[in-house]
Amino acid sequence: MEYISRELERKFMAMNQAFKAVMVTGARQVGKSTMLKKLAEGEERTYVNLDNSRDRELAKSDPGLFFQVYKPPILIDEAQKAPELFEYIKILCDESDQMGLFWLTGSESKKLLKGAQDSLAGRICILKMYSLSQREKAGKSELGEMEFSYNSLIQRSSEFAENDLPKVYKHIWEGGMPGTVGMTGEQRMEYYESYIETYLMRDAVDDNGISDTEGFRKVLRASASFTGNLVNYSDIAQAGNVSVPTAKEWIKILQSMGIIYLLEPFSNNELKRMVKTPKLYFCDTGLCAYLSMWTSMETLMNGAASGHFYENYVVSEFLRMYAYSKNKTNMTFYRDTNQKEIDIVLEENGKLHPLEIKKSSNPEKKAISSFHLLEKSSLKIGEGGIICMAAKPFPLDENNNIIPCNII
Repeated sequence: MEYISRELERKFMAMNQAFKAVMVTGARQVGKSTMLKKLAEGEERTYVNLDNSRDRELAKSDPGLFFQVYKPPILIDEAQKAPELFEYIKILCDESDQMGLFWLTGSESKKLLKGAQDSLAGRICILKMYSLSQREKAGKSELGEMEFSYNSLIQRSSEFAENDLPKVYKHIWEGGMPGTVGMTGEQRMEYYESYIETYLMRDAVDDNGISDTEGFRKVLRASASFTGNLVNYSDIAQAGNVSVPTAKEWIKILQSMGIIYLLEPFSNNELKRMVKTPKLYFCDTGLCAYLSMWTSMETLMNGAASGHFYENYVVSEFLRMYAYSKNKTNMTFYRDTNQKEIDIVLEENGKLHPLEIKKSSNPEKKAISSFHLLEKSSLKIGEGGIICMAAKPFPLDENNNIIPCNII
């Protein structure tokens, strides 16, 4: 299969010049190793995969000898399988002035992150990778983050074909796992079934000590049915036939595994009566569609949950965009006790960008009527708008625009 350029490449290489160790974490099979192997082409970098039992045992039992056999600069795959290496990596980093000595990949886990952060504080940069975005699939990985002014949106839209509902739902239903690119629907179904059994359930048992795998599987499926909604732990617990504290713990585990994303509510000292419950989204819409038993793009597009999946798709595209961008951007949603809501609030450089999500191709201007509620906060309100199925950008007022979803 032809290599698909990833947006994270730019940020990874920038951090490689500033840190002695760079680690890429993320859910299983999102393309971490493939990207780093591609970036290592043409340079002399040792490669070792700790899935190999012989190398893993050496790394765990004698880290010093491991680094005599495999000398830096080195790429270590599945670093979470031998946390004993971290102390030695720290020593080798301190003995050298060379940046980018250690490239590490690790499937998302609390133990891995804690081990790396504790042992390699100040020496390591940890980056997160997600499955393919629609930009990466379209070969537009260089576009990066977006601005919301009308002129910027028009310029960006010139890079893309016209918005098309079946194409959008094809991306939503297929998801972004690199291994599924080019697969038939039947093959993709088997892929996700295998993915759940081979990786998710095994990691639940091995890394997180979950013994009730049947209950965990039910909670995973129940979570998919709540995508785009406020998290309701008691309903999820009931569906999984487990206690509410157990459901809460398992949702945290699914979040730490990079499977789900909890979008936190906007909070500000100036604003009262705000909800405190996060909204639940899946990091990969294809996995969510499989868990929800949507067996074709058409049934998903025309089904009762199509609006929730559309919202999930927009949120997950922004999640990727800002994970890979140069600037730090905080993404939340607004909801108060009067049921007033703004789907996405982006906070960047002391400015708020409110965004509403509508599946319609011609949404009404009243969809942005809640934006003024943010004026009560101490932050300035910047450009925003409605992300929707419109063919091209169009101004709503001085600050807000119609934004076609396929350009995000």
